[in-house]
Amino acid sequence: MKAVTWQGKRDVRVEQVDDPRIEQPTDAIVRITSTAICGSDLHLYEVLGPFMSPGDVLGHEPMGVVEEVGAQVTHVKPGDRVVVPFNISCGHCWMCDRQLFAQCETTQNRDQDKGASLFGYTRLYGQVPGGQAEFLRVPQAHFGPIKVPEGPPDERFLFLSDVLPTSWQAVEYAAIPDGGSVTVFGLGPIGQMTARIAAHHGARVIGVDRVPERLALAERHGIEILDRREVDDVSEWIRETTDGRGTDSAIDAVGMEAHGAPFGELAQKAAGLLPDAVAAPLIEKAGIDRMGVLYDCFDSVRRGGTVSISGVYGGMMDPIPMMQLFDKGLQVRMGQAHVRRWVDDIVPLLLDDSDPLGVEDLTTHRLPLDEAPAAYEMFQRKDDGAIKVILEPGR
Repeated sequence: MKAVTWQGKRDVRVEQVDDPRIEQPTDAIVRITSTAICGSDLHLYEVLGPFMSPGDVLGHEPMGVVEEVGAQVTHVKPGDRVVVPFNISCGHCWMCDRQLFAQCETTQNRDQDKGASLFGYTRLYGQVPGGQAEFLRVPQAHFGPIKVPEGPPDERFLFLSDVLPTSWQAVEYAAIPDGGSVTVFGLGPIGQMTARIAAHHGARVIGVDRVPERLALAERHGIEILDRREVDDVSEWIRETTDGRGTDSAIDAVGMEAHGAPFGELAQKAAGLLPDAVAAPLIEKAGIDRMGVLYDCFDSVRRGGTVSISGVYGGMMDPIPMMQLFDKGLQVRMGQAHVRRWVDDIVPLLLDDSDPLGVEDLTTHRLPLDEAPAAYEMFQRKDDGAIKVILEPGR
């Protein structure tokens, strides 16, 4: 089959790889019809290469049609249309019983001191072949895949794999009071849906970004926008519009590669020049992220407020302004999304023909799988107004 493979920094290729097969009775094989490129994939494209191996199959936002199931898979069958969550969880361990699916103890990567395995995401998280391919082996398929109805286009449901649960959790973790306010930093795919979900819950939402197309898309969905290229002090601007206090909550939807953090950017680039055997432990044990957005969250949220972090960070020596956090009495919540925990809340909104979250107005590019290398470059450079890119293996 064809699959998108990692070959090195900024080097992804579509290659022929072995077809997946059933290896465990809890496996399923899914023929992929749509698979998205995630902002987290760009971390592999740029920063986290030392944890990759040439030939790794990328992608963790797939959906498609079940082709084959193992003997213990009964809730889906061949012919069913399914979305595959990005984290791989068993549904019955101690963590899963508490709906902490991203920490599943069955697929937890204890040798790396990491949580549940993820599709297409480094040896830190299991080195499981990903979904940017024609077919995907789905472990723990007795629990993971989400069956969706025939009829609506893939975009109606595809984002159940990652974007929607991650955004929903970001809003839940933000603990926005009824009728309260939130600033969403970063209006990429996660930030866009986070802002819409918060607005759907009745919050006042301010969306902050520097990319014109992202700002325009958020504004089209009723979000107040702040173009950070036009404001010297973002936090001061936010306080001025909130009676001098700041918003009740702030959400970091950017993560480790934020603009405006030159020291962290320099550290990342320096690590990228080292041999993998040297760079990997340096990044894992002494890495420093680009943290400008996170500092803005701490600064702009009101005293006693909550900061929710959905952007991915990877550093181990990130400088945190503890005096500010303590003095302001802030709460901070973060982590990988527990996808299946939020599905029952989200699916009714996807089945509503009015599309209240605007899920069919997020994708900017649909390309054949063969064009993945150009798609990665376009997305990484934010060329051609790229906000969300979907690859279609059958095209």
